[in-house]
Amino acid sequence: EIFDIIIMDISDPIEAGPGIMLYTKELYEHAKTRLSPHGVFVTQAGAGDAIPPPHSIGDTKQQDTTCFGPIRNTLATVFDCVLPYTMSIPSFGSDWGFVMAYNGHDAAWGTVPHATLDQLIDDAMHDELRMYDGITHTRMFALTKPVRKQLRDDT
Repeated sequence: EIFDIIIMDISDPIEAGPGIMLYTKELYEHAKTRLSPHGVFVTQAGAGDAIPPPHSIGDTKQQDTTCFGPIRNTLATVFDCVLPYTMSIPSFGSDWGFVMAYNGHDAAWGTVPHATLDQLIDDAMHDELRMYDGITHTRMFALTKPVRKQLRDDT
């Protein structure tokens, strides 16, 4: 079966955890075969905060072991376009990372004008959305400099 979108919202890929085998290059390659030509794959990718976790602070300069960077970087080995983004999740008490991946040209998802996005949402929805609009969308893709650096450097 072929899908226009695959959304993976499962537990983090912690060692010996139940979801670790679903965050592999092999799984992403298989998901890619199940997507339509313009299909999109989206996965949650752990904490997306700009504040480094305590284990990465200090003289030892340990590598950050969060999963946002490795998930983004692994998806980039499979898909043409990989777009990390964050969203505040109040019940988690922090921003949470997500990654959208697809093949084809870069659609510049973070630079679509607010009014265009608002019109697309209005055309697609019967009721007003409470949490999402054009401005919210643009904010999701405006990652802080520390998060962008972490995503670039973390493997």
